[in-house]
Amino acid sequence: MKEQIGLERLTGLIAFARVGSLGSFTAAARSLSISPSAVSKSVQRLEQNLGVALITRTTRSLTLTPEGRDLHERALRLLRDAEEIEQAAKSARSAPSGTLRIAASLPIGIHVIAPALPAFRARHPQVVVDLRLSDQFVDLIEQGIDLAVRIGDLPDTRLLSRRLAPHRFCCYASPAYLAARGTPSHPDDLARHDTAALRYQSSGQMLRWPFLIGDREIEIVPASGIVMDASEALIAALVAGGGIGISADFVAAPYVARGELVPVLSDYAVERHNITAVWPESRRANPAVRAFLAHLQDALPAQ
Repeated sequence: MKEQIGLERLTGLIAFARVGSLGSFTAAARSLSISPSAVSKSVQRLEQNLGVALITRTTRSLTLTPEGRDLHERALRLLRDAEEIEQAAKSARSAPSGTLRIAASLPIGIHVIAPALPAFRARHPQVVVDLRLSDQFVDLIEQGIDLAVRIGDLPDTRLLSRRLAPHRFCCYASPAYLAARGTPSHPDDLARHDTAALRYQSSGQMLRWPFLIGDREIEIVPASGIVMDASEALIAALVAGGGIGISADFVAAPYVARGELVPVLSDYAVERHNITAVWPESRRANPAVRAFLAHLQDALPAQ
């Protein structure tokens, strides 16, 4: 009976640690691959066993009580220790297996990672890939993510990283739009064209359009009649003749190959070297992580 009670409390601590980190039972359930009701019941049993309230619940939000905040830090340490034990066990296996949790933004996930998964699974059929796409920042350590692919700066020094292939930012438009309105020959000509722009979901800021003019890089934010917060929607608008927009080349490439989009102002396109794979130190020896990094490197050779 003592072992059963101990296991129940351990399950409750794991559920509580995820709820405290992610801010909701639903998000915690998703990260643990169980139902929200199971998470809620585990936390409630933990509170009953400890005789203390850990979470203050309302219909719209939840907050940790002072006792909950103190226990949350301890629960996180327990969870990290458990994950390190799991990773040590996995690293002892010669062949990659188990669940590989990958996080990425929508453009990277759709156009870089997803196309690489069938070949990876064919090579490593014992690995189940759990791909999670979001434009919100994900804490890999707290959410139990094995690997993420990110664009931009990497402020988190707790993570190991590997720079992937460079990409280009270039303008694109549909052939029909260019036939009707003409093709700009200089970034200054954009003022006389319809443009569609992208707004970051995470910050609400507009994407600044970079151009390389001579040896100097400039950035502009055109006055656009169409503003969107998802790259796929932006591309769809451009294909439908919505004007000129800017995009990473790996997003636009399939549409260019099908003749639905045409590069514009390509002489002024800017190259970026900020697509990076990151993973926690605890995943250093994980066979599935190492195998996917090697596979991704083959698909997108490092600079």
